[in-house]
Amino acid sequence: MVGIALLTLVPGELGGSETYVHGLLRGLARVGKQEYKVLLPPAAPTASEGLPAEIAPEYRLARTIPQRLVAMGAAAARPGPLRERLADASVVHYPLTIRLPSVERPSVVTLHDLQHLDLPQMFPRSERRFRSVAWHRSAQGAQRVIVISDFVRARAVDKLGLDPARVRVVPLGLDHDELRPGAVECEPFLLYPARRWPHKNHERLFEAFALLRRERPELRLVLTGGGDFGDVPAGVEARGHLPRAEVVALMQRASALVFPSLYEGFGLPPLEAMAHGTPVVTSNLSSLPEVVGNAAVLVNPENVFEIMRGLHRVLLDQPLR
Repeated sequence: MVGIALLTLVPGELGGSETYVHGLLRGLARVGKQEYKVLLPPAAPTASEGLPAEIAPEYRLARTIPQRLVAMGAAAARPGPLRERLADASVVHYPLTIRLPSVERPSVVTLHDLQHLDLPQMFPRSERRFRSVAWHRSAQGAQRVIVISDFVRARAVDKLGLDPARVRVVPLGLDHDELRPGAVECEPFLLYPARRWPHKNHERLFEAFALLRRERPELRLVLTGGGDFGDVPAGVEARGHLPRAEVVALMQRASALVFPSLYEGFGLPPLEAMAHGTPVVTSNLSSLPEVVGNAAVLVNPENVFEIMRGLHRVLLDQPLR
């Protein structure tokens, strides 16, 4: 039996790694050939996507960052009851990187990125310290490490000293029953589905969008994702965390998806947009060139004018679209 430990899952708070978890569980429910048991936290009691599951009441209910740190610390200090819940598993997978509870049997960790090492200025010292302990030890102590791109594999081998033979690249995938070109007319808006985290580069995008609106005043920029977006400029709509079906509908109707992120372990939204037939303007950094190949307009995300010019091209050049 394969155990899948998701104690650190907090719905709506983890961005792309949460999307990864739900896609993985749905895929295993559909085509998996093993027996599975998902260990869930009280904060996400219905997240198993149809796989057999068990809620761990020993793990504290935790949603905010301070609550999560306390819950993880308590679970690490007293892992016995949580280990018992995975006692019948022959291998345990940790899709959210942290090996919690740690077990004395083979384990597999998914490592989504090493942004805290590559862009340390984006993180407070406390979070860098936490990741350097929890993430690094988890990856170094697992028998296998799954990474989601060749980019992350290279960083993991270089930065963490992992044996390359233990690291497997499993790129993210799509459900083409859900993501396909729609029979709808595109509307005059750009879509950026990303929380307003520093590496998502919203400020430069806002500057580029303001320049673009001088020629296209009817154009809007729609933002989705959890968390607080704060004040946004004219023409920008912050929709917040939306149901999946609404995000899919926005992708189908958008004139383009813009994704000027400074750092991604994979970057799923550009791939999702391409599955819809929606043109993509994205960053030329980290994993994104690997993900989109020659099927998107690549720009330097640190250059406001280059972002603007990329958007201008993809909006006006019909053969390019």
